[in-house]
Amino acid sequence: MSEPKVVSVEELSSSEAKWVKLKKCTYRDPTGKERLWEFAERPTRPSSGIDAVAILALLRSESDKFPPSTIIIEQFRPPVDRHVVGLISEGESAEETAIRELEEETGFKASGIVQSSPLLVSDPGMTNANMKLVTVDVPFPENLEMPAQKLDPGEFIQVRIVELAKLRAELQGEDRSTPLSDTLLIRILQGFVIDAKLDHLASGFELAEKLRESKPST
Repeated sequence: MSEPKVVSVEELSSSEAKWVKLKKCTYRDPTGKERLWEFAERPTRPSSGIDAVAILALLRSESDKFPPSTIIIEQFRPPVDRHVVGLISEGESAEETAIRELEEETGFKASGIVQSSPLLVSDPGMTNANMKLVTVDVPFPENLEMPAQKLDPGEFIQVRIVELAKLRAELQGEDRSTPLSDTLLIRILQGFVIDAKLDHLASGFELAEKLRESKPST
């Protein structure tokens, strides 16, 4: 199988665009002055009002056979002409979609929803696209098992399992327990990029751990 790559880029008129439209709005700033702003709009937004769902899967052993872990994916994204390392992301509704898409894209079956975020935006200066982050529980009686994916034709997704405690180190190529040839650092050197949502999650988890460890014992 050959390496995916963008072979051409051309201008797209708004009348031909199916997934993204370019818009211009006029808004009034705090001084009362009217200003213009250009942004991209998703014309395919469903009736739920949610454009996409990012899925944070919590993999855990009910008998402590492996440490709490999560799923990250590697998928080629044409707008950046690179493979992107990130969380699972899909469209349609929210919680039910998260469970269904998790199984289709990774093979893992969630037992339920841990929490669901409020409506979020990730690049409000560029687009009105929104999303929800849904955290799902994926328990195993004992050892972690890798199920088969159920990808649709044209979907090419590589699944990776990373311990939550080592997520930040894995993204920075500092996890010494992983063979160098299989680290995300090698992926980045090969032209992969990290999705901002995944990096924010890893940074927040690392910071929470540092604050917990630095808290004086009582």
